[in-house]
Amino acid sequence: MEDSHPQFEETKATTQAEWISRLIEYAQVFLLAFIIYFVIDYAILARVRVENVSMLPTLIPGDRALVSKLSYRFSSPDRGDVVVFHSPTEAADYIKRVIGVPGDTIVIDLDTVSVNGSVINEPYLAEPPHYRGNWTVPEGYLFVLGDNRNQSSDSHEWGFISDRSLVGKAFLVYWPPTEIKILQHTFQIAK
Repeated sequence: MEDSHPQFEETKATTQAEWISRLIEYAQVFLLAFIIYFVIDYAILARVRVENVSMLPTLIPGDRALVSKLSYRFSSPDRGDVVVFHSPTEAADYIKRVIGVPGDTIVIDLDTVSVNGSVINEPYLAEPPHYRGNWTVPEGYLFVLGDNRNQSSDSHEWGFISDRSLVGKAFLVYWPPTEIKILQHTFQIAK
């Protein structure tokens, strides 16, 4: 009598086929997640790490923020937006606040910033600016300043930024967990 176990062989083959099928499913899920992550990361969102003190107290070094890359595909930047853009002076991305849009006249006169003749209320500042200047924003450009006005390399030093250099609008600090917050894009004319 031959010792044969067809049922055992059949179970072994079924188990092996199920294992291969599950492995293929897991690979497909991983591949799909990988593709979705990179599509979102490339086309929709960016993540930035704040490296310096130019946006204190709004953003502190080490903060990580999410940036919407779609924000300015359907609308123009507004005064008060916190934006990420490619630096006009070096191979880096900067994060600053939009103060002037095309056509605006900006006047900075020791402690006050005026847009089109009206002083703006800026509760987010570390301290008011200790410099002077005036600029008229040309079409296709923006005037940006850091919230830490006296410790920021920005439009008061190197001029306007092209709206084509925008990466997007920063909207959420997500790291560190104790500092999670939605970024306020406030801009008010002082009364």
